Amino acid sequence: MCSLGMNAASNHSTGRFPALCDAMKVACSEPNQPALLKALTPVFNLSAIRPVMNSATRTNVSTFFTLYGILGVDEKSQLLLTYLWLNNWWMNEFVSWDPIQCGTDKISLPRDKFWVPDIVINEIVDENTAPPVPYMYLSSNGLVQDAKPVRVVSSCNLDIYTFPFDIQNCSLTFNSYTHSTREVKLFLGVSVENITKNSKMSLTTMGEWELLDITVNKFTIELDWGEHVDELAFHIRVRRRATLYVVNLLIPSCFLVTVDLFSFLLPPQTVDRSSFKMTLILGYSVFLLIMNDLLPVTGNTIPLLNVFFSLCLGLMVVSLLETIFITNLLTSSCDVSPVPRWARVVVLQILGNIVCLPPKTKEPMGSDLKLSTVAPEQVADARPPKEAEPGEESDAHQALRNMIGDLRAIRIQVEQQLGGSRSSEEWVQLAFIIDRLLFGLYMLFISVSFITIMVIWVNSHRQ
Repeated sequence: MCSLGMNAASNHSTGRFPALCDAMKVACSEPNQPALLKALTPVFNLSAIRPVMNSATRTNVSTFFTLYGILGVDEKSQLLLTYLWLNNWWMNEFVSWDPIQCGTDKISLPRDKFWVPDIVINEIVDENTAPPVPYMYLSSNGLVQDAKPVRVVSSCNLDIYTFPFDIQNCSLTFNSYTHSTREVKLFLGVSVENITKNSKMSLTTMGEWELLDITVNKFTIELDWGEHVDELAFHIRVRRRATLYVVNLLIPSCFLVTVDLFSFLLPPQTVDRSSFKMTLILGYSVFLLIMNDLLPVTGNTIPLLNVFFSLCLGLMVVSLLETIFITNLLTSSCDVSPVPRWARVVVLQILGNIVCLPPKTKEPMGSDLKLSTVAPEQVADARPPKEAEPGEESDAHQALRNMIGDLRAIRIQVEQQLGGSRSSEEWVQLAFIIDRLLFGLYMLFISVSFITIMVIWVNSHRQ
């Protein structure tokens, strides 16, 4: 091996490196690794500089990785936790040897003996806690292969609106932290199809998330001072496995809502329906408290599932209030005032026809009770003709007049009771119309919710 002293310095001033290139050819005394390591010792002294013969030469760094594990997603902190096998390849122009003369075409050496490109991941927000790998491979042609595991805690803009059927797209952007494109150029080491294929084959975590695909885009970013930096942006699409949430959240919630729906079939006249509904509300509240840890929490988006649970609880409360209203009408229907005109038109006529409970046909007042005023002369004419004394006739007329007054008073009371009964029937009819209307809204809500959930679930599996 030739000297790297004054000859290299003089050639550097002229920008020509014929002698230096010859000097970088490693000559091994024996065809074994100890002899090769001894011959490489002068190269280790150049680890502080970029391994090019001419400073104007770019170092081409090929980068790729294998996604080994998806450790989790933190929705509250907007973080993605992944485990990567990261590979960086570049050429070291300071060294080459004859594989036959040195006995091998590749040797593993400590990483701190060589210059390493400062490739970073822009989205990383925490230190790498993966086990350190102190060695890397150096080939006989100067190719350096640096492979190491990386535990990446990266920021990711998570959209959980369609939780638990959501698909997240997170990015890992690689670039050199200090070197511009004049010094370091980034390239994709293998095709993105192979990266996706190898990642799916190597993925060992079968937890909440599954890998869909990995895509890549290359950008050249211009800095404020005129320099340019290469960036490789890998986009990782992962899909949440929704079976756990369907079994633990959706199905129990649908069961409780269905039980509350069929509670409308209970007759409020004979059964305390309000107590039954109150028990369901308490059970649903306890269910939501127990399952609260399964629901994601973010500051910018409310999941659609949370809205569904809130609407279910709201409908349960409304149905309880409506049951209390019906029970109150049934127990105190004789003391209520007549139904207002607007309620009679809107509820009894319009909504009653919609829910198939039309208002009853009104019968004439007192049609079931026929009372007539009888004149004393008619009573007298109806009496059998016989001799009647004047005293007896006056007594009979007076008794008949008293009986007619009593009948008139009875008729007035009966008409008042019939009017109050009709007003009470209208209130009860109004209550049953509202009850059936709420039952229909319940059915509509459950149907729309079920169809929406199924559509979102199918769309998530199509992607």
